Amino acid sequence: MYNDVGSRPGVPPNSIPSQPNPFGNAFNVAGSGLIRGGLGAYGGKILGSSSEYVQSNISRYFSDPQYYFQVNDHYVKNKLKVVLFPFLHRGHWTRITEPVGGRLSYKPPIYDINAPDLYIPLMAFGTYIILAGLSLGLRGKFSPEALSLLFVKGLLGWFMQASLLKVTLLSLGCGEGPLLDIIAYAGYTFTGICLAVFGKIISGYAYYFLMPWTCLCMGVFLVKTMKRVLFAEVRSSDSSKHHYLLLFIALVQFPLFIWLGNITVNWLL
Repeated sequence: MYNDVGSRPGVPPNSIPSQPNPFGNAFNVAGSGLIRGGLGAYGGKILGSSSEYVQSNISRYFSDPQYYFQVNDHYVKNKLKVVLFPFLHRGHWTRITEPVGGRLSYKPPIYDINAPDLYIPLMAFGTYIILAGLSLGLRGKFSPEALSLLFVKGLLGWFMQASLLKVTLLSLGCGEGPLLDIIAYAGYTFTGICLAVFGKIISGYAYYFLMPWTCLCMGVFLVKTMKRVLFAEVRSSDSSKHHYLLLFIALVQFPLFIWLGNITVNWLL
């Protein structure tokens, strides 16, 4: 009676020890290793392609900001001549390329007069704000609020010019131009505006001569630039569409210049 193991308390009846499976652990380890390796390689491929895609799009649309500030006195002087007197520019309007890292890249502004920069547009914009404040002060209408509104007016005009150039490129199927290029070309507007506003401060008669001249010169500059530089990769059989869009860009400069050159307390006028 005492030799009956099944009657002992705490001992489960019919307990048979399980045999270890030598192949199960091997399959589990190998399977998990393959899964981890496959997921790691697939994830690395996704992350690598994503980073390359982001970097390519950043370089495509924004380029290198330092590129637009590689200027010197010689470039600034000659660039102002091209913008304010485009009729006197006898050279070509195409940009100069050079091989960099196995592909062609544009030379910086210091080596190419046709390259866009952001130094002149930013300096011209700051000069425009200073001249606007001086014009208001001479008429006894200066106030910090009025100057801040003119600052917003200038930014809005810059944005409108850049949007015009961007929409024109998109309409021709060439919307991949670097955004900073378009912003730079649009910012050259303030060089002519500053000259017209300065003439208005000196003499009202000078303003009525300088304003149409600067509008005409800016229109010619943008037409030459868009035709030779930004439209270089557009291959469309409808050449009349090109001509109409270029003419539209030139004509828009007149109302835009008149609006920006009208220095008043009411910035909408």
